[in-house]
Amino acid sequence: MDQLVRAITAGGQVKAVAVTTRELTERARNIQKTLPVATAALGRTLAAASMMGNALKAEEASLTLQIKGGGPLGTVLAVSDHLGCVRGYVQNPQVDLPLREDGKLDVGGAVGSSGTLTVIKDLGMKEPYTGSVSLLGGEIAEDLAAYFVESEQIPTASALGVLVDRDQSVKAAGGYIIQLLPGAGEDVIAKVEGGVLAAGPVTALLDKNPDPTALLRTVLSDFEIEILEVSPISYKCYCSRDRVERALISMGVEELEDMLAGQGGCELGCQFCDKIYRYSAGELQELIDRLKSQKK
Repeated sequence: MDQLVRAITAGGQVKAVAVTTRELTERARNIQKTLPVATAALGRTLAAASMMGNALKAEEASLTLQIKGGGPLGTVLAVSDHLGCVRGYVQNPQVDLPLREDGKLDVGGAVGSSGTLTVIKDLGMKEPYTGSVSLLGGEIAEDLAAYFVESEQIPTASALGVLVDRDQSVKAAGGYIIQLLPGAGEDVIAKVEGGVLAAGPVTALLDKNPDPTALLRTVLSDFEIEILEVSPISYKCYCSRDRVERALISMGVEELEDMLAGQGGCELGCQFCDKIYRYSAGELQELIDRLKSQKK
C-alpha cells in the first residue's frame, strides 16, 4: 500500500515528509502506457505533488505541479488533493531515450532543462496561488528544491525516484522532502546534508524497504524524529459524466453542431484515467437544445 509520512525532528528545526508510491505510479503507467523514461518522469512528479498537496490540509484544496522543460516528453503534470491522492499525465508517453553513461534513465534529457516548473495551489479562494521557477536540469527533485528556495524561501533537500523493472513495470517509487525551519543553524544544515549523502539514492532505499518511515529515519539518522502523520495515498481521478458534460457545454452550440454533423455523437476519454464517456447523437442534440433555450 502506498503511504505518506510526515515528521519533525526533536527540537523542531527540521520538518520532513516521505512517500512510497509504487502502486499509484504503476497505475499511472498502465493508464498512460508510458515507456520507462516517461514512467520515471511522471512517477517523480506524482510523488512530489502528493507530498506538496498533503501539506495544504484545507478540504477542497488541490495542488498542480506542471513541468514544461522543452524536452521530448512535453508537459508532465500531476494534480494532488489535500490528502495526497494524485493523478497525472505526460504529453508524450512513448518517448524512449538511450540510458545515460551511468546506466540510469535519462529523465533530465527527456524532460529538458530550458523551461519551467510551475506550482498552482488552489485553496478555494478567488484566485489560486501560482509560483514558477526556471528548470535547473529537468531531473525534477533538484528543480523542486529550487522552487522552495526561490518561491517560498524555505531551504529544502529533495529526492525523488522510480525504479523500473525489466518488464517495464514499477519496482519501487517514492521520495522525500526535507525542509529547515526558522532557527536551524549551520550544525543542523551539516547534519541534514551528511544524512542525505550517506543515505544514497532513494530508489535503492525504497527497493530494499518500501516504508516511508524507515526512509526518513535513514536519511535523518543523526536526528531523533517524531512521526506526526501516516496516511494511505492512491491514484485518484475526480472525473465524472457531469464534468465532461460541462466541458462539452463550454464548447458552445456551433462546435457541438459540427461534432453532431461530422461524427453523429462523440467519445471523450479522460486524460488522467482510462474512463471513456460516450454521448449519442440524441444526447448531443439534447445539450444543443438546452444551450439554445438558455440564449432565448
